[in-house]
Amino acid sequence: MKISQLSKTTGASIRSIRHYEETQLLTASRLKNGYREFDEAAIERIKTIKAYLNLGLTTKQIEETLKCTDGYYEDEAEQVCREMIHIYEEMLLEVNRKMNALAVVKQELEEQSRQMKDSL
Repeated sequence: MKISQLSKTTGASIRSIRHYEETQLLTASRLKNGYREFDEAAIERIKTIKAYLNLGLTTKQIEETLKCTDGYYEDEAEQVCREMIHIYEEMLLEVNRKMNALAVVKQELEEQSRQMKDSL
């Protein structure tokens, strides 16, 4: 399928798809006229990329993750994949810290709201 069709199917912009290809997150063959040709697997690949982006991963981190899950690494797989696990765990710790901070803010806002209502 052409890049425009892939864009419509996945909701990813043409610019994003080109970027994914440039950063080797996605591959395409080239037709004789130079147009990109994507296979059906590109749809799922873009969905995966978008999911990782929504988790806050950089394109470089996504590249490493995809290489792990695709079995790209042979000798270094364990080391590289363990590094990605470490990154995930660090991100999870940060999310938990933010959630705890937000819980405190929520509790304080609820208390302020109660106090304001009681004073009316």
